[in-house]
Amino acid sequence: MSHAPVNGLEMYYEEHGAGAGRPVVLIHGALSGIGTSFGAILPHLARTRRVLAVELQAHGRTGDVERDLTVEDLAADVVALLDHLGVGRADVFGWSMGAAVGLRLGTHHAERVGRLVLASVSFDESGLYPGLLDGIQDLRPEHLHGSEFHEEYLRTAPFPDRFATLVAKVKRLDGDLPRWPADRIRALAAPVMIVLGDADIVRPEHALEMFRLLGGGVPGDLTPLPRCRLAILPGTTHTSIPQRAEWLAPMIDEFLDA
Repeated sequence: MSHAPVNGLEMYYEEHGAGAGRPVVLIHGALSGIGTSFGAILPHLARTRRVLAVELQAHGRTGDVERDLTVEDLAADVVALLDHLGVGRADVFGWSMGAAVGLRLGTHHAERVGRLVLASVSFDESGLYPGLLDGIQDLRPEHLHGSEFHEEYLRTAPFPDRFATLVAKVKRLDGDLPRWPADRIRALAAPVMIVLGDADIVRPEHALEMFRLLGGGVPGDLTPLPRCRLAILPGTTHTSIPQRAEWLAPMIDEFLDA
């Protein structure tokens, strides 16, 4: 457990496990930290590989700076952390906001990425159900008091009284979601595994569209398997994906080792 000087931040990260291959970087969701996003699956992954779990700007044990949250900056922070640690290339497992950061790494820092596991990712606003974020600007910090996100923040944040600032920044991020044109997705060099809950906030049609852009949707007994994969978890919501460690860990291990 340590902090690294990254683009004006003291970025918190943890190292677990060991292995001769590429490390895998875990990137959490919005309002979350390592524990809430990856507490269940991290021990499984660390059995066979080196795991670097990060906490992004204003989240968990990483303090805040005077800038909004953007996937561009957050991805650049992860690259700077890899530079600090002397890691040339890493695999990435991101969930929710962390999946968007992982996608940005794949499209704009391709030389630093081996394989991508993206859970609950959309490449434009059409990926979410219509009206899903209509009330996001009415969200107040007290609506989240008592939630696992708020309790984790109180336990870990260097300044626990700044939860309202984090909520405000996440609202601005959600009000202007990142977008990637279809050609950018199609041109991704890294093999990608898309993970979705069947009751997720991302529409399954959108996940299938992304899967096809990446070369998926072929009769695998008649043609070579594509480098991308699609996993839809049954009976699973957006926030319960992190609890599906027993399902996800072997799938992710096999994909990263392929």
